[in-house]
Amino acid sequence: MSRPPDVADLVARARRGEHRAVARLISLVETDTADSPGGRAVLREVAAALAPHTGRAHVVGLTGPPGVGKSTSTSALVTALRQRGRRVGVLAVDPSSPFSGGALLGDRVRMGEHATDDGVFIRSMASRGHLGGLAWSTPQALRVLDAAGCDVVLVETVGVGQSEIEVVALADTTVVLLAPGMGDEVQAAKAGILEVADVLAVNKADRDGAARTVRDLEQAVAMGADVAPTGWRRPVVQTVAVRGEGIDELVAALDAHRAWLGRSGDRLRRRRARAVAEIEALTLEQVRRRIGDLRVAGRLADRVAAGELDPYRAADELLGTLGAMGAGGGGV
Repeated sequence: MSRPPDVADLVARARRGEHRAVARLISLVETDTADSPGGRAVLREVAAALAPHTGRAHVVGLTGPPGVGKSTSTSALVTALRQRGRRVGVLAVDPSSPFSGGALLGDRVRMGEHATDDGVFIRSMASRGHLGGLAWSTPQALRVLDAAGCDVVLVETVGVGQSEIEVVALADTTVVLLAPGMGDEVQAAKAGILEVADVLAVNKADRDGAARTVRDLEQAVAMGADVAPTGWRRPVVQTVAVRGEGIDELVAALDAHRAWLGRSGDRLRRRRARAVAEIEALTLEQVRRRIGDLRVAGRLADRVAAGELDPYRAADELLGTLGAMGAGGGGV
């Protein structure tokens, strides 16, 4: 039987910047051990230990269609941020292997030039079939990197098209990457991605058609009343990430948005909405677990199938049973 992890020690070491402790904490929150009571206890302990040390990092989500250069842009951003003396965390969410459930691309393969930098922590996470471009454990991993002293955490999502906008729920600043000649600006407008972007970046801007893509995007956001109620106007930045061109301008746009978030109070609003969504998700998960443990759910289903009970009454009875369990101290 393996020894339970010393969570308090891991958190203390992670806050000192020890990469092995950070990696171990992310592994604890990423490993799907929540099906066992012991696993749930560890996850709760990790969350409780991290909470007092979070809330400082600027979380930047990078999203966009496949092929626009998200990984290259992320690597270029890491370089620029490190030149400014900032500690950087990267969560690169990869498509899952259909066989192992693991990430298909490894940390060092993706951003080998940063692997030996003590001021950078890079983690590839498997999406494990989770829709929306993010792994289910991404919010918890973000807390680990925040508590470990990262000034900026970059979350790079898988290229899964329209459903990728889920990153907005986690990020303080969302960057939507597009590229000329791919019809991305049209697809983005159809998907509603322009509305969720805080910064638009046209990568591969040395290609033919870049100027037109920028012009089309600027027109699209202008037609969409591209001014937030509190005054933020989404910029369109041109980059050639593979050569590092335009990255300084992209960092400046991120810094400007971070400053605006503080002035406008929008950072608190976004983080509160993020917390509400996470609380709701965890509550629903706990309710599902209780239902799975209840034989009464099966009996109610039999009565509904037999026409003895309508599903609304069955749901009311099930909620009543769950409420009675909670009042009796039967927690999860």
